[in-house]
Amino acid sequence: MTRGDLFSPECPTRRLLDRIGTKWTSMAVKVLAEADPEEVRFAELRRRMPGVSQKMLSVTLQNLVHDGLAERRVEPTVPVRVHYRLTPLGLSLDEPLAAVRAWAEEHMAEIDLVRASAKR
Repeated sequence: MTRGDLFSPECPTRRLLDRIGTKWTSMAVKVLAEADPEEVRFAELRRRMPGVSQKMLSVTLQNLVHDGLAERRVEPTVPVRVHYRLTPLGLSLDEPLAAVRAWAEEHMAEIDLVRASAKR
């Protein structure tokens, strides 16, 4: 397996970073990781991710599934129930994303101060 080169415009690593670097991906991975090894229904994910639209959550989960980071299971009920869980690869993403989330939470006030002073 070859390693990507982030600085090459053709490198697929850039596309992957675009997908995993979003707030919605970080939140979805966190919710799914906390539930591991259990599955989480789509509706529960939406409840646990305030502000996410149904469409954005759907796109985020589709990307996670297509990248092999999550699994999707459909229960053929009326209405249909859709369940998600992280794959081992997806679980391996939780630790680095948790570090980024913690950094953001720790430094947000500092960054807000810098931004506010720059507006003056």
